[in-house]
Amino acid sequence: MPQDSLVIIPTFNEKDNIGKIVRKTLSLPGEFNVLVIDDSSPDGTAQIVKDLMPEYPGRLFIMERKGKQGLGTAYIAGFRWALERKYEYIFEMDADFSHNPDDLPRLKEACVNGADLAIGSRYIKGGKVENWPTDRLLMSYIASLYVRLVLWINVRDTTAGFKCYRRRVLEAIPFGEIKFMGYAFQIEMKYLAAKKGFKITEVPITFVDRKEGVSKMSTRIFKEAFWGVIQMRFSNYGG
Repeated sequence: MPQDSLVIIPTFNEKDNIGKIVRKTLSLPGEFNVLVIDDSSPDGTAQIVKDLMPEYPGRLFIMERKGKQGLGTAYIAGFRWALERKYEYIFEMDADFSHNPDDLPRLKEACVNGADLAIGSRYIKGGKVENWPTDRLLMSYIASLYVRLVLWINVRDTTAGFKCYRRRVLEAIPFGEIKFMGYAFQIEMKYLAAKKGFKITEVPITFVDRKEGVSKMSTRIFKEAFWGVIQMRFSNYGG
């Protein structure tokens, strides 16, 4: 089977999770490869990945970057890396098991069957969230509703970060025009894909709050997304 699928996993201080998530992903059927993008984690995350690489020749890769540069820049660097190497299916996934690697084949299947972008969705029938406090769940749901209303996109889980892109989507998005590199990055990528007419499908998943390590979510991040959506609505992308 051709190695046509790359899972991009950005990391910062994920030593408790990275080894397990890599092994699980690389054990799945379908020949998924993994690219870890580490932003100088002081806890030794990168070294754990490098120690694993001899076990998975040609399937596990690492990109080490200086300083904490942010989620969006990590994914864009990963997208460029994947496009240069001709991967057809390119995935975003967190390192902390909030995204279940067992759902990767389902996301890929959605793209094989016609979707250009498949989103692991908490807010469609069959999707759910486990271990989140009520206030955080409510804030996330309201945020997705707000994005749908402002941007007029038919996606229920607009802030989701578990996704599979067909390469043609990433080839069509001008990375230099992306305005947001934090939490709003996830929204902006969906918005650009929708504006360009790509078919977006949501696949129900169970999102589980991290069991190990420290969450990087904050109220500040949600505020960035709130104002960012308004800016997106009135931006002239490509104009």
